[in-house]
Amino acid sequence: MTHLYWDELQNHTFQYTMYCQDGNPEVGLSEVYDGDQLFSFNFSQNIRVPRLPEFADWAHQIEDTPAIFFDKGFCREMIEKVGPLFEGKIPVSRGLPIAEVFTLKPLEFGKPNTLVCFVSNLFPPALTVTWEHHSAPVEGIGPTFVSATDDLSFQAFSYLNFTPTPSDLFSCVVTHELDGYVAISYWVPQNALPSDLLENVLCGVAFGLGVLGIIVGLVLIIYSRKPCSGGTSGHLGVWRQRRMRGGRGAGLSCNMGSTPTEPWTLGWRGLSRAPWDILLVEVSVPHTPL
Repeated sequence: MTHLYWDELQNHTFQYTMYCQDGNPEVGLSEVYDGDQLFSFNFSQNIRVPRLPEFADWAHQIEDTPAIFFDKGFCREMIEKVGPLFEGKIPVSRGLPIAEVFTLKPLEFGKPNTLVCFVSNLFPPALTVTWEHHSAPVEGIGPTFVSATDDLSFQAFSYLNFTPTPSDLFSCVVTHELDGYVAISYWVPQNALPSDLLENVLCGVAFGLGVLGIIVGLVLIIYSRKPCSGGTSGHLGVWRQRRMRGGRGAGLSCNMGSTPTEPWTLGWRGLSRAPWDILLVEVSVPHTPL
């Protein structure tokens, strides 16, 4: 039993749905505005229940309890009198529920948050929702809110308040009571916002690496401008390594900025010639064939 009210100017939709069935819950009421459920009704306490705390003030301002109980009685009468006439003549519709778990607010470790278990493709709306933490049952969960959708199926919300930690593992277990089908959705922390302590540590590490990079850069610049030998000309040189011919060996050479006509070498026999500040130092190990 659904009443729709349209505001043609702004194109908003308010949906009031009363449903009753042989399963649990036997009767239910949902009030939806633009696809978002605002309220349900607790028939055991005869009060309207807001889905979110922000809707609490509105819940107490609506005085239509007599109309709600009239709709409840009419719905139960339809089940009892009309239902048997169509028993076995109308195909029974079933929807396998699909569960999804997410946080109500951006995830930050150590700060209170709320897990939301959203159940879609639900028909008929007879279900039980439980929570587990590391496969252990969680106590003290709130009520499950069931609401109708535009395609005449149902959806449900279950909420769990918690304080997240990096090792958390939560699961939402949805049991469809009429056929025993069970849907399970798991949640583990992902893409958490950094805490204040972590931000400070990362900033300190980044600053330290920046200072270290500057110091290393200055040292390399100064070292690159030093001459390769203790000559008096002050020419700059570059060391390089090369492989010797005729055997296994290695060579280190330092060529100065000026180009000599007669370069000299410094080997194991000593300095052969040194009219310029050009130095070639070679160390060779003869290769012995195996």
